[in-house]
Amino acid sequence: MAAAMVWWPRFLMLLCLTCKTSTFYVPGVAPINFHQNDPVEIKAVKLTSSRTQLPYEYYSLPFCQPSKITYKAENLGEVLRGDRIVNTPFQVLMNSEKKCEVLCSQSSKPVTLTVEQSRLVAERITEDYYVHLIADNLPVATRLELYSNNRDGDDKKKEKDVQFEHGYRLGFTDVNKIYLHNHLSFILYYHREDMEEDQEHTYRVVRFEVIPQSIRLEDLKTDEKSPCILPEGTNSSPQEIDPTKENQLYFTYSVHWEESDIKWASRWDTYLTMSDVQIHWFSIINSVVVVFFLSGILSMIIIRTLRKDIANYNKEDDIEDTMEESGWKLVHGDVFRPPQYPMILSSLLGSGIQLFCMILIVIFVAMLGMLSPSSRGALMTTACFLFMFMGVFGGFSAGRLYRTLKGHRWKKGAFCTATLYPGVVFGICFVLNCFIWGKHSSGAVPFPTMVALLCMWFGISLPLVYLGYYFGFRKQPYDNPVRTNQIPRQIPEQRWYMNRFVGILMAGILPFGAMFIELFFIFSAIWENQFYYLFGFLFLVFIILVVSCSQISIVMVYFQLCAEDYRWWWRNFLVSGGSAFYVLVYAIFYFVNKLDIVEFIPSLLYFGYTALMVLSFWLLTGTIGFYAAYMFVRKIYAAVKID
Repeated sequence: MAAAMVWWPRFLMLLCLTCKTSTFYVPGVAPINFHQNDPVEIKAVKLTSSRTQLPYEYYSLPFCQPSKITYKAENLGEVLRGDRIVNTPFQVLMNSEKKCEVLCSQSSKPVTLTVEQSRLVAERITEDYYVHLIADNLPVATRLELYSNNRDGDDKKKEKDVQFEHGYRLGFTDVNKIYLHNHLSFILYYHREDMEEDQEHTYRVVRFEVIPQSIRLEDLKTDEKSPCILPEGTNSSPQEIDPTKENQLYFTYSVHWEESDIKWASRWDTYLTMSDVQIHWFSIINSVVVVFFLSGILSMIIIRTLRKDIANYNKEDDIEDTMEESGWKLVHGDVFRPPQYPMILSSLLGSGIQLFCMILIVIFVAMLGMLSPSSRGALMTTACFLFMFMGVFGGFSAGRLYRTLKGHRWKKGAFCTATLYPGVVFGICFVLNCFIWGKHSSGAVPFPTMVALLCMWFGISLPLVYLGYYFGFRKQPYDNPVRTNQIPRQIPEQRWYMNRFVGILMAGILPFGAMFIELFFIFSAIWENQFYYLFGFLFLVFIILVVSCSQISIVMVYFQLCAEDYRWWWRNFLVSGGSAFYVLVYAIFYFVNKLDIVEFIPSLLYFGYTALMVLSFWLLTGTIGFYAAYMFVRKIYAAVKID
């Protein structure tokens, strides 16, 4: 709990900075000014791999350690992400070059890795692990220079495309041999601040790059004058790691500084255009335009059809009372009949309202730049706290709906609302966390953090849900425009296309199409350790998702009532969340085609967290569609004359 509260003073500082600057990316701390030869601390964050999805602490491998290891106080989001920020022995001074420095070596003696350590390092290299370091809150990046043919078709002329990779590779394999990157060439870029003539120059770090190299022990020369001398050109061999025996090697690094025109406010721009994350602006805009177009056509059709139905029904009442009713008017005496399991339905819808409020606020705040990737862990911390506090709105909506559905046990309903969805989430996460614990990964939530989350659940969310449920249950229930008959009418046999699963398939296409492109970026950020920053487009896509879910839900409930099937409560909730089925299909496609996961536990983690994502998305879209359909049904039955 103490670690989680670190975010609040950071948020207040963030608000102050927002008032004083006009920049878009506002990190969690103020800019730091350095003078010549001031120390620039290099910290380690974690080791990650898209193949295993299991992060590890930096010192889980036998890297050189400083005399005293100090871990940074992390917020809740950083803990849940598996970040374990710790100091390193790298000695870097502002604008001070270092050609070659040896780490953890006494009297120029090499480091000896035991057989067990060698086997662990070799295993991490074959699992394609990356090392993540930060300097002045900037993550390290590896520059990749890719060459492509000239646009004119001339193969002799190659165009250089510079991209960046998040972190640096721990090592590489070649012909069944494993090599370790034991030398790091740090390249730090600084921006010189304008100062008056009599004042000392100040510098700000604006980029942090690294060139990892593998240099064999015998090729690193050492003497009394210099700690180490790097081999020139290609006159060296890489440092091999043999997992079957002890290995001797040096851990070395060099530091190079370059002046840059990039200002501090724009220093994150480089990191937000890394490697595989290519912004398909045209595709996103195209998807939004298509969804708007289809939504407009859908709205025109349903409005014109409804006007015609209402006009005919009212005309029939005026001309001839003996005419037989047909269509959706025929079920007016049963359309508001309470469904089965009203407590569970209202509880799920209450959790959906809780999710909706949380997601809307998080995306909006992130769109303003307050939760950018530079504020590490703030997004997840904010989401956790907001979900707890939004319990009052979820409880209120669930309580009022439960009373509308003729429910009486409001205390049990409130408890169900506060525990049903969060309990499923906690149960799945606890099981997955046990497997992560078994792997000794930093992604495992520590026991004190788990206790803190339970305290937040039962100390904040549960009382707020009870409070909202109490006032919602006491409030006047929703006013339905027609009375419900005592005896339910018989439902005719339904056509094949009115099947529930067919409805889910039809209803999920349009909302999924609205978010398909954005889903790729979200999955890349979650599973491939990329930065996500398109919150402006995400907010637009979220609005389109709400509109499309509402319209599809209205169309589906209209077809169902026209087929004289009044059991629309549960069916509409399930069908409106049909896009979650397509999200599940896309997640399976992404797993097979984009990821290289073959082991059991990483696969279990992927599908476990994917199940939580699909469940949450189903609750969200199902709730949006349900309330849209409920308002629609009340509106149309209030517009016709019924005796």
